[in-house]
Amino acid sequence: MAAPETSTTSTTSATSNAAEPLYAVDLITFYHPAFWGLDSYEELVAKTAAEPRWFWDRCLGALRDAGITGLEMTFPPGDRHSAVAAYGSPEGFAEALKDHGLTLVSGFFADIDRVDWRTPDGRREVLRSAADYADFLQRAGGTVLVAGLPLRRTLGALPASFVDMATAEPLAALLNEIGHTTLRHGVRLALHTEAHSMLCTGRDVDLFMLLTDPMYVGLCPDTAHLTLSGADPVHVVSRHRERIVIAHWKDALGPAPMDVEIDEQVYVAHQPYFCPLGSGVVDWFAWARLMREIGFTAPTLLELDMAPDPVAEMRAARRFVSTALAPLYT
Repeated sequence: MAAPETSTTSTTSATSNAAEPLYAVDLITFYHPAFWGLDSYEELVAKTAAEPRWFWDRCLGALRDAGITGLEMTFPPGDRHSAVAAYGSPEGFAEALKDHGLTLVSGFFADIDRVDWRTPDGRREVLRSAADYADFLQRAGGTVLVAGLPLRRTLGALPASFVDMATAEPLAALLNEIGHTTLRHGVRLALHTEAHSMLCTGRDVDLFMLLTDPMYVGLCPDTAHLTLSGADPVHVVSRHRERIVIAHWKDALGPAPMDVEIDEQVYVAHQPYFCPLGSGVVDWFAWARLMREIGFTAPTLLELDMAPDPVAEMRAARRFVSTALAPLYT
């Protein structure tokens, strides 16, 4: 697998003699308030805003203790703004990572769903934010911007809203522009498959991979979210193997209802369907073999949503991959 300083964007030159993958973790792993001795996620966000080093120093130490060497930053509190507040600059953040034996792999970009991307002003705001994020990633050592697409509307809502060609084409055009913008900073764009979003089913992946330019837009499959949407991650990724930039390795108990209320609480509705790596329905052995076939060299990015004991869960996930899966694809 790739060494820590190697770009995560190449998936075509696998090395077969590495002893173990490079492991990374999405920082949402640390968002359970119990880990911090707090009562709520909102309290964690507020305390981090007031004391950013309190959050970041503990996160980086926990990653090191768990044997993790890379991270994906995400929405608050583990976002780029709090990192700069904690360490002064993207370069200062990179130095703090280096001191802990860590590298920045990627950053999650949620801004497409936070403005009206259909309007000229909204598109300009998304592109400006993507450029700022890509600049941060470049200066801090990251190479991938993982973008979430807008959420769908609740099934049966009025007026009806469809993810059809008329909706997908202007969004795909914006995604191409985002990819062009981030590449100017040496950062690849990868679309994240999020349950109940416009990119959740196998058909959605097929549609947006068709409409976006593969030179500018890649794919970040999330095995759990594809499973929640009723898709088989192995089948979906196999169809688009040349588009994989990075992947979220995450397990799930099975499909989730598609007719849940889609609002700001939909992410909470997902939580009961997630489970420790190896204990759900994802076919990890087929997944590992597919990673070998496509020459996957990006870090094995473990995602463990809001773990009460993140160090123990990261160690367990790493142990599962190292003992059961790594021999199949490294």
